[in-house]
Amino acid sequence: MQIATPSLRQGAVIFIFVTVMLDMLSLGMIAPVLPKLVAGFVGGDIAHAAEMFGIFGTVWAAMQFFASPVLGVLSDRFGRRPVIVLSNLGLGFDYIVMALAPTIGWLFLGRAISGVTAGSLTTAGAYIADVTPPEKRAAGFGMLSAAFGVGFVLGPAVGGLLGGFNPRFPFWVAAAFSLANALYGFFVLPESLPPEKRAKSIPWHRASPLGSLKLLRSHPELSGLSASAFLSALAGQAMPAIWVLFVMYQYHWDTRAIGFSLAMVGITTAVVQGALVRPFVSRFGERTALLTGLTSGTIGMVMFAFAATPLWFWTGIAAMAMWGFAPAATQSFMSKRVGPSEQGELQGAISSIRSLTALIGPGIFTLTFAWFVASGHFQFSGAAWLLSAALIGLSIPLAWSATRSHSDARRVELERAAS
Repeated sequence: MQIATPSLRQGAVIFIFVTVMLDMLSLGMIAPVLPKLVAGFVGGDIAHAAEMFGIFGTVWAAMQFFASPVLGVLSDRFGRRPVIVLSNLGLGFDYIVMALAPTIGWLFLGRAISGVTAGSLTTAGAYIADVTPPEKRAAGFGMLSAAFGVGFVLGPAVGGLLGGFNPRFPFWVAAAFSLANALYGFFVLPESLPPEKRAKSIPWHRASPLGSLKLLRSHPELSGLSASAFLSALAGQAMPAIWVLFVMYQYHWDTRAIGFSLAMVGITTAVVQGALVRPFVSRFGERTALLTGLTSGTIGMVMFAFAATPLWFWTGIAAMAMWGFAPAATQSFMSKRVGPSEQGELQGAISSIRSLTALIGPGIFTLTFAWFVASGHFQFSGAAWLLSAALIGLSIPLAWSATRSHSDARRVELERAAS
């Protein structure tokens, strides 16, 4: 087994970037065709199909919520590489199950399993923490988020194109990508966590969402940052929940305009996280990057809420994209507060936080939007965006307080350098 030495670290980051991008590409490819398959299994009843599709999404998020901490602690005990390889292997076979699914029950089973096997993203975060020095981790996590964004943009487009031939074809292609990823990881990817730095045993009491919270409570900075991350991630659920509904209601956009707007979100976010995080952090520091990102996200959501014209809405996309500074800086701060044998557990806890927001967020924002556009009372279509802005706004003082000691240390460092 090859261990990631300093000479291999840069290449290892690129390997993980490709792995995550292909994972997200595979997940994105099935997004345009899964609703059609569900509708086909229920006889074309759109209302029933919508209900079933909602259940599919909830179960997928729930499986990730419970599986992420388990995969995190397993990677701390046995290394990152085997967990990444087995996750991709499982995901590939799972897509095959969905491609061949003869009933909606089999399709549902496949979707539930994919929620578990998609947990390789958690281990990828721990891998980045292993192979990047502390001062460069924000840039590393930014690249990870950029890979997520690239897959988010390309996946649905490729899936829609392939689905035009056959709605099951994207599942076969997604399976091929995932299995290729598994082979790539097995033969090429070096291990990032050497045996001497691994956990001596599996802390099963922490291999659950509630158990992983003990780690987040182990340091005041971790507690504050995890609370800030929860509010920020919850606010982010407004995007997939109401984006299409809002632009259809407010601007009467067609499918092409909606698709273009979502592509712009993915592109601008990927550019910020992949190309701007590193120079910004180098120039201004991680704390400034974190607070700038959260402030920009708040401004972007407020602009969406009051965007009377499409031009203002497009401007809001640019402001909102700068929000991408925040997740990378948050993960970097948190990773510095735990040891090498706890990085997987930490990433699992962070993934559980995000999965929890995916469980509760869509309902909160869709119901808010529905209530404020219904007739019979005060109407304001941007209310859900304002709620999102308020949640990000609440996360700012938490992040400011949690990173205050870092700010003091950096000031002393700069004063010493100047003298």
